[in-house]
Amino acid sequence: MSITLRIRARLGLILLVISSVCVADQPAESRYRNAAPDREGIGKFYMGRQISHVMGHQGASWLERGSRRIEERTDLLIASLPLEADFIVADIGAGTGYFSFPVATRLPEGRVLAVDIQPEMLEIIASRIIQSGTTNVEPVLGGVQSPNLALNSIDLAFIVDAYHEFSHPFEMGQGLFEALKPGGQLVLIEYRGEDPSVPIKRLHKMTAQQAGKEMRALGFNGPDVLDVLPQQHILIFTKPGG
Repeated sequence: MSITLRIRARLGLILLVISSVCVADQPAESRYRNAAPDREGIGKFYMGRQISHVMGHQGASWLERGSRRIEERTDLLIASLPLEADFIVADIGAGTGYFSFPVATRLPEGRVLAVDIQPEMLEIIASRIIQSGTTNVEPVLGGVQSPNLALNSIDLAFIVDAYHEFSHPFEMGQGLFEALKPGGQLVLIEYRGEDPSVPIKRLHKMTAQQAGKEMRALGFNGPDVLDVLPQQHILIFTKPGG
């Protein structure tokens, strides 16, 4: 690498560190901006993005719709997660456990922590555990500002079509960063905001650029982008170290 390129790379790293520190050091109330909401959002903005409404447990049947596998190629999504047999994995916003249970089959020596803030969703997961006899899925009640996971306890966390709904994305992201082991990975699966042909409401999509900006402010590296799905990005961020 030439001297000029090395200087540019160092300057870029310095600016990234400064940006991350500035966001982290801001008082909680100043990280967000409130404005009049539109029909899709809650009127709360983070890093230029309006946060969308949350889909409640009343929408559980939509998560389990029979056409989902073909529409979204959820089989490819699961196969694309960078897992090892003994990983401790957190499914953040697990909902009905649609992904928790098939991911658990890839972890014969590990387990899935199925995290959700809605007790009704966790009741569905608990019932599925009993019915299926699954031994390596564990429901975890999260909060709106914390996934309630122990420090340095997980190898990978994944969030499917839910991050854009988090009312406190910085706090939740910080909690996930702290819960991941050094070198651990956070995988965001989001409908492609760059693609107007994806038939999803605007605030329920995210661009790779926006997601990258938000995750790098927390200290993550990345993203590595996998565009193997019909409608969604797979965005892989890595916690330094390891």
